[in-house]
Amino acid sequence: MGILFCGCFVCMQAQEATSSYNVLRLPVSSHAAALGGENISNIEDSPAAAWSNPALMSNVTDNSLGLSLMTYNNGSLHLGAQYVKAFGERHTAAVTAQMLNHGTMDETDETGRVVGSVSAKDIVMGVGYSYLLSDEWTGGASLRVIDQNYAGYTSIALGVDLGLNYFDEDSDLSVSATARNIGAQVKSFYDGQSAHLPFTLQLGLTKGLEHLPVRFSVTLTDLTRWKTKYYFHPADVEKISFGRMLANHLVIGLDILPTDYLYLSLGYNARRAYELKSADAGKMAGFALGGGVNLRRLKVGVSYAKYHVDNASLMFNVAYAF
Repeated sequence: MGILFCGCFVCMQAQEATSSYNVLRLPVSSHAAALGGENISNIEDSPAAAWSNPALMSNVTDNSLGLSLMTYNNGSLHLGAQYVKAFGERHTAAVTAQMLNHGTMDETDETGRVVGSVSAKDIVMGVGYSYLLSDEWTGGASLRVIDQNYAGYTSIALGVDLGLNYFDEDSDLSVSATARNIGAQVKSFYDGQSAHLPFTLQLGLTKGLEHLPVRFSVTLTDLTRWKTKYYFHPADVEKISFGRMLANHLVIGLDILPTDYLYLSLGYNARRAYELKSADAGKMAGFALGGGVNLRRLKVGVSYAKYHVDNASLMFNVAYAF
């Protein structure tokens, strides 16, 4: 697994440019969304958790089905389904499907006359696998096919995620590393047009406190991008302190656990806050919150976050172990 992580750097430079297929940036787990939208280390029995880190699917109960729904910008809906199956004591596999439906819009001719309507959607189909390397270490990988269909034009890409997780149950400590969205476009909308997947290298830590019903998470994202216009205006890059640059890669989350079956979550995504505040999105930009109930077979979660300057998003998850 370590060799695979090193190998991903061969292709990541080709993916540093402005990316497309940004449906891959959206969370699928409402719990991850409530913790800031980027979490790769929180251990939970939920099929949706493996979207952010394929190594985490080893913690999911055999024969589990999950469904997700998130409201998005201007009436768009993000829908998802995940199924996880264990094979023996060390092997776990998953099948996932996501769709971001942008709805319909008017189709006009060159004079501006409405002649019909067109639709736009992103569809992501994936398979994943994780292997329990030892009592504490787990590795995982997933493969995804991303299909964009906008007004009859189609673009297709292939992406791979790699994940590694260390979990010490006695100390309630989880540490993870992921390389997500390694891949390339295989079909463009039209000849000569190219797009990149939103590659990100991430490190994450989740730790429970011994004498308090609290668990905190820290995630560092986009660790291959630092002094680039991806975050800052080119003229300001050299003026930015290291602390400011680091903050724009930081996502922090807090879980309050009043019982073994209930969690309340709060998260802050510094990069999202920077981007939304620059667009005058308000003082709560970058914050997220949510909660959920985890019973033996049934899991339910909800979250609130803002991904766009105009609208906030609600996400709902439900999962059941058969």
